[in-house]
Amino acid sequence: MRHTLHRFIAASASAALLALAGSAAHAAPIFWTDWTGADLDPTAGFQVQGTITTGSSTVTVTYTNANGIAFYQPSGGIDYYQNGRSGRDPATSPYTSSAVDNIPTGTDIIALRAAGTQTLHFSQAIANPVFSYVSLNGNGYAFDQDFEILSFGSAVDGNSCGYWGCGTSTKNVVDLGGGNFEYQLLGTGEPHGTLRFLGAFDTVSWRSLTAENWNGFTVGVQGTAAEVFQTPEPGSLALVGLAMAGLACVRRRRC
Repeated sequence: MRHTLHRFIAASASAALLALAGSAAHAAPIFWTDWTGADLDPTAGFQVQGTITTGSSTVTVTYTNANGIAFYQPSGGIDYYQNGRSGRDPATSPYTSSAVDNIPTGTDIIALRAAGTQTLHFSQAIANPVFSYVSLNGNGYAFDQDFEILSFGSAVDGNSCGYWGCGTSTKNVVDLGGGNFEYQLLGTGEPHGTLRFLGAFDTVSWRSLTAENWNGFTVGVQGTAAEVFQTPEPGSLALVGLAMAGLACVRRRRC
C-alpha cells in the first residue's frame, strides 16, 4: 500500500508540473522581434540584430546567414503579413491561431533567396518561439528542432490567404541516423503561416532546402524562459507544493 501511495503522489507532482508547462505553452500574446540596423557582415554573407521586448526583459536576437539574403526590411515598406492584400484581421490571419493572438508587428521581414544554413541566436533563453513565414513556395526549411504548425493561409481552414496567395504547410521528419533528425517544413501553393517550437532555446538553426527568390520570415516569443517556465500561477504553485510535500511525507514514512 505504501508503494502504491508513493507512486500516486509522485504521479500527482509530475502531473502538476506538466500542467504548468502545458498552460505556459498555450499562453499569448506573442512578443515579436523589432529588426533594426544594417547588415553587420562585411563579406557576402548577412548578419543583423533585432530586439524582443517582453513584459520585463529585453532580448537581443542575432540572425546570421553566410549565403546572403534577397532583401531586408527593418521598417516601412510593404506589409507582407496582411490577410491577402486587404489589410489585417487577427481573427482570420494566416499567422494567428489559438496559440498566437497577434499578427507579426509592423512590416519587419528578412527575405531569403539562397539554399544553405542560417541561425537565430538569442541573448538569453527564450520560451516557445514562434516563426512566421511568407511565400514559402518552391522551397522548404529543415530545422534542427522539432516544431508544430499552428496556422497557414488556406481558403478552406478558416484562415485568409497570405499576401501572395493560398497554400498548405506540412511537416516531414527525416532520420539522419545516429539518433539525429531533421524537421522539414514543406508546402504546396503559396504557404504563409506560423509554426512553434516548444521549450526553452537560445539558438535555432535551419537550412533552406533550395534557392528561390524570395521567401521571408520573422520570429517572436511567448516570453523569456525565466518568465514563462519559472513563474507559475499561485494556485498551480500551491498544487505542486502540496504534491511534493506529500511525496516527502511518504519518503519519511511519517504520514
